[in-house]
Amino acid sequence: MTALRQATSDTFRSLRIRNVRLFFGGQLISQVGNWLTLIAQTLLVLRLTDSGVAVGVLTAAQFGPMLVFGAFAGLVADRSDKRRLLLGVQSFAMLQSFVLAALAFMDRPPLMAIYAVALVGGFAVALDNPTRRSFIVEMVPEDHVNNAVSLNSALMTGSRVLGPALAGLLVTTVGFGWCFLLDGLSYLAVLAGLWRMDPTQLRRAPGALRARGQVRAGLRYARSVPELWVPLVMMAVIGTLAFNFQTVLPLFATRDLGGTEVTFTTLMSFLSLGSLIGALATARRERVSVHTVGLSAVAFGLSMALLSVAPTSGAALAVGVLVGIASIAFMTASTAIVQTRADPSMRGRVLALQAIVFLGSTPIGGPIVGAVAERFGARYSLALGALATIAAGIVGLLAVRREERAAAGVVFDGVAVEAPPTSVEDSEPSLLDPTITPRAS
Repeated sequence: MTALRQATSDTFRSLRIRNVRLFFGGQLISQVGNWLTLIAQTLLVLRLTDSGVAVGVLTAAQFGPMLVFGAFAGLVADRSDKRRLLLGVQSFAMLQSFVLAALAFMDRPPLMAIYAVALVGGFAVALDNPTRRSFIVEMVPEDHVNNAVSLNSALMTGSRVLGPALAGLLVTTVGFGWCFLLDGLSYLAVLAGLWRMDPTQLRRAPGALRARGQVRAGLRYARSVPELWVPLVMMAVIGTLAFNFQTVLPLFATRDLGGTEVTFTTLMSFLSLGSLIGALATARRERVSVHTVGLSAVAFGLSMALLSVAPTSGAALAVGVLVGIASIAFMTASTAIVQTRADPSMRGRVLALQAIVFLGSTPIGGPIVGAVAERFGARYSLALGALATIAAGIVGLLAVRREERAAAGVVFDGVAVEAPPTSVEDSEPSLLDPTITPRAS
């Protein structure tokens, strides 16, 4: 019992901080509501069109602004009081959900209006993502960062366990409009949590000074640090072809498995259950390296390959848990290494780059995997994502090996090269770009 209590205490140690409890409590309620909207939007478009391409276009509308606006959004996050910025962004997102509710309560909502509201909401996502994720670091001491990141992943994936199942229940009983309406009301929880936080207890990063070329400076900085660049490249590939569950899984569940909308939402819940298990398992991890990111990518790809050949709904649900565990292991590792390795004054921009290659790649990958699913079947879309993920993981592992060889004194062109440490536990960022503000003490 003593060991169990110690393990529980270590896993949830960030929750001892009041600001973290307020923030996570509001986010848990709001993220459940967010999944109501994401699932209801997908199923509504699928019901109106019965087209995988149309679902892919919806995904592109939802995440396209991240591709265009994401880098600037990261700079805004670096310059801003993140708590105040989140209050504004979350208020705007609440209004968007209410507009979707009004559309959904119509007898036959216009498809283009749904796309337009999704596109507008995408700008809120682009600004919210780097701000919220970099704000987590400001709420906890340095030695709690990986724990807070993992708990945040657990919170997000925990909401995915309840959200899709609740969305399926509401869609089949009272209709789409109630999903969007409840999502709008759920934002009140996160707004209340942000208002009640104590700003004096935050560990604010130094704000980026206004100057020309700061977005490019963030890109140069990320490119100069292999521990940041290699996971970003891996995320670009995997985000484009593998993390398209909202496009692929409804088609996989209803067509390849011969199920219904409830089959899709149940599969999403099982996948999310695996993600929750994986996030809690990684919360106690103190060391994160590019090697960890590469191995978790390979595991993610293998689990997707298994899902692509699942013969029945029951088998797909079981494999879905494995997909969830492996996918969140990859996500938490790649996110933690960015949040702990990046210089504080650059953190928002580097996290924005990660969001661009993850969420921003969806407008490219969503229509591609949707078209593949429409032409050949969703199993082929899953197989395509699996191959891309395994390949990205192997390339990442090879990159780690090159760095380790260089650190061991391997000579290139007659010059000994010393690589930065691949573990984020004991390393400090090298300020290779002259525009970087030194780390705050």
